[in-house]
Amino acid sequence: MSIPVIDASALLTGDVGARETLVREFGEAYRTVGFSYIVDHGVDEDLISDLFAASRRFHALSRTEKMAIELNAANRGFLPINSSMDVNTTLAEVTAPNQSESFIAMCEHSADSPEVTAGDYLAGPNQWPDLDGFRSAVMEYHDAMCRLGRQMMGVAAEALGADPSRIVEHFASPLASARLLRYPPQPADAPPGVFGSAPHVDFGCLTFLAQDDTGGLAVGTPSGEWVQVPPLKGAFVVNVGELLHRWSNGEFLATPHRVINNSGRARYSCPFFFDPHESTVIAPLSSCVGPDHPAAFGPVRAGDHLRSELEAGFDHHRKLAASPRPDLP
Repeated sequence: MSIPVIDASALLTGDVGARETLVREFGEAYRTVGFSYIVDHGVDEDLISDLFAASRRFHALSRTEKMAIELNAANRGFLPINSSMDVNTTLAEVTAPNQSESFIAMCEHSADSPEVTAGDYLAGPNQWPDLDGFRSAVMEYHDAMCRLGRQMMGVAAEALGADPSRIVEHFASPLASARLLRYPPQPADAPPGVFGSAPHVDFGCLTFLAQDDTGGLAVGTPSGEWVQVPPLKGAFVVNVGELLHRWSNGEFLATPHRVINNSGRARYSCPFFFDPHESTVIAPLSSCVGPDHPAAFGPVRAGDHLRSELEAGFDHHRKLAASPRPDLP
């Protein structure tokens, strides 16, 4: 299995023929592999470079400084090492929590915003470290990725024969998060079952990954092999999660992947998770259902699905499940 490379320049040029090619290639990639490299996507390289520089500055802070903004119930802040582990996975025997630490930022909501007032799941203000320029670097990237996410969800809808506007409207106020990950090098004598990120499938719609030159990401094949996904300059590695898999009635694949960092140095990556508003009801699209292909999934509310997955995979969310909002500033 090889990871296809998809040219997304039609998003910028508006060329009709190029967009038709983009839609066709997107559909082929996610019906067969579930992953691709997206190139010529329009996100400024300087924004990406600034984000990685911000990530390195953040992870250079002391643990005390990082723990001052420890992850809260709104899924914002610092997630320390040894605090996330997918207890639902059947893809591997996992014997230890993920060997990574991260900072997570989502859409910025003031305490009196409509989203917070309405009690939307994961609505709230971000938590920021005391680092000059850090907030602007993260949020400029976040906003650029939301624009790209809406464009690519429109492409996904077209590839499924659906009305793009009816899909993209659910992403006007998305559940979107930028995660700044650091994977320490794994010891050569690490026991089996220890991963930087254990084999899993993502649980949302689209994930856009920017990675440094360290390597370590691998994608699972149906035969049980693991194919490396090396960095490609200027590209995002994009994959489908469980929500889009359900929305497409199984046409788009949510493919397992993992990270093992045996490079001998720290690995930095920045995944961006792009999901619809928490009230969105995900049910197989009518364009994906027919006499020979009945609906394979029942409806699920996006926020409910994400809540169950976060509480399964993150110690912080499990502990806060009984009183989900006490630590918001």
